[in-house]
Amino acid sequence: MTAQVVLLTRQGCSLCERTGARLAELSGELGFELTTTDVDAAAAAGDSSLRAEYGDRLPVVLLDGREHSYWELDEPRLRADLAQ
Repeated sequence: MTAQVVLLTRQGCSLCERTGARLAELSGELGFELTTTDVDAAAAAGDSSLRAEYGDRLPVVLLDGREHSYWELDEPRLRADLAQ
């Protein structure tokens, strides 16, 4: 089964942009599926739960639906978790 990585982000977040670029590179190397969710756009569309839970500590990386890291990508841990 392919691992699912979700990056929670928002517009104007430079850390989010850097993390997203690195995850895009890693997805090709490590073979996970990457999606990005803008928490503010989700809230505007009616789902404010992500912004309420994660809004103060973006970017957040979710691995298979669970919080993996926030503010900075924990790349060594991500590599180890994906290797399991």
